[in-house]
Amino acid sequence: MLINKQRTLAYVEDEWGTYIERFSRLPVDEQAERVKQQGYEQFRDILAHVLAWWDEGMEVILALAEEREFERRKYDFDAFNAEAVDKYRPWDEAEFLTRFEETRQKMGADLRSMDEALFENRRVKSWIRGILISHAREHMVALSRFLVVDMLENEWGTYIEVFNRLEPERRTEFLSKQGFENFHDLLAHIIGWWEEGARIITGIVNNPGFTWESHDTDTFNAELTEKYSKWSDDDLFKHYESVRLAMMDLTANLPDDFFLNKDIEDWLRDDVVEHFNEHAISA
Repeated sequence: MLINKQRTLAYVEDEWGTYIERFSRLPVDEQAERVKQQGYEQFRDILAHVLAWWDEGMEVILALAEEREFERRKYDFDAFNAEAVDKYRPWDEAEFLTRFEETRQKMGADLRSMDEALFENRRVKSWIRGILISHAREHMVALSRFLVVDMLENEWGTYIEVFNRLEPERRTEFLSKQGFENFHDLLAHIIGWWEEGARIITGIVNNPGFTWESHDTDTFNAELTEKYSKWSDDDLFKHYESVRLAMMDLTANLPDDFFLNKDIEDWLRDDVVEHFNEHAISA
């Protein structure tokens, strides 16, 4: 996973800086459903959880930047998260939202002031990955254009390279857990769903009355494996890259209002974000 200063700051500003606004644009009943899916009673409990981890992570990152000692803690995650929610529950709504935004802005300013070389530190990378990048996927209550484009560029864009860096036994182990015989079939599966998602999204954009038939997932996956079974690896890799870039272009050029279309949001979320979570490679 690429982590550098530029990408880190982009998450602070473009993803988390619009997080509350994006959620607020949803219908009230949809807001309640998405908060419930996250396992929280109310939206501000999610924010309290996020805020607490920002505070925790930045304490370590600042200590590393200033070359001073810090407490190395082992976390009971459930207890930590519950404490975060309880801590902010008595706060006035406006006061709490101000605290969230001020913390985000200070985090951005602190990170911006740090030397580029610090972002190569293993512990700094780990905290940034956890509190900013992975957390955005984990608590994605309303999809952003930024997140989709970033993942296509930085996660899916290095996917083949990351797999090829694995030792042979790690590749075999990964594919076995994924339920695929080989990497070729896994890529065929990913490409096919991207192509289907792009077809449907384009159809909705061009025709508000556009309809499509849902697939039986197992049958469709088998069809994708068969469809690309005769392709060479080199040709499939090139096609993967072509489809990935086309998905980036489609997402980048979608009018803002179409991110409020639940069908389009669902396809982008499932094809790009959730699919990566499902097929992520631990390097």
